[in-house]
Amino acid sequence: MLDATTRDAFLGGRVVLRQPRDGYRAATDPVFLAAACPAKSGDHVLELGCGVGAAALCLAARVAGVQIFGVERQADYATLACENAAVAGANLRIVQADLTALPADLRQMQFDHVIANPPYFGAGEGSRAKDAGREAANREDTPLADWIGVARARLKPGGWLTLIHLAERLPDCLGALADGFGAVAVLPLQPRAGRAASRVVIRARRAARTPFTLLAPFLIHEGSVHGADAPDYTAQAQAVLREGAALRFPGDD
Repeated sequence: MLDATTRDAFLGGRVVLRQPRDGYRAATDPVFLAAACPAKSGDHVLELGCGVGAAALCLAARVAGVQIFGVERQADYATLACENAAVAGANLRIVQADLTALPADLRQMQFDHVIANPPYFGAGEGSRAKDAGREAANREDTPLADWIGVARARLKPGGWLTLIHLAERLPDCLGALADGFGAVAVLPLQPRAGRAASRVVIRARRAARTPFTLLAPFLIHEGSVHGADAPDYTAQAQAVLREGAALRFPGDD
């Protein structure tokens, strides 16, 4: 069991999470993921690899009336997600399971939305993290194509998959989405003006035929370098990360 934890605020304090001090720690990526999911009240949402519940609880804070199921294979993280959901009073059910071996009741369900922040690094890439939880969260054990395949199987026809991933893994994501998805839209997350996008948010719709769309980059920080004395988020990033605004794509209401 994880002994050393911290309590951290998201969305300007609307969400407070207990998470490991030294393991995998949620930062801005799950907030962007939750903000990009076009769920509406009454929708059913499945998060694959939910960690301590950051994305799920940020989504629940923004969209009242959603019912969310979170799947997390690391038992300690699943336990923290359950505690965080209970404290928040969110309609979030946590299932401790590997996404490739979902329990029977989940395999019989279909969802309006699936969201996921898959591990960014492939097997054998880079240096291993010292902490086992961080290593498991950051490095692929289950291939990315399997994450997307499970999402496809759990989505209703016309349901939406929302992902956040490294920009360099975009070709892998698009290759996996070619089987059974359309209406693919990619939003690059650009850390600062003049720099390459480091992350991408991807939306895709099951069984759709709408063409691919590459959106204009979303700029996160003002200025060319970090200012140590003051926050430097752009107004649009501040709205998403601190005020709980949606990360809107063309066609969103």
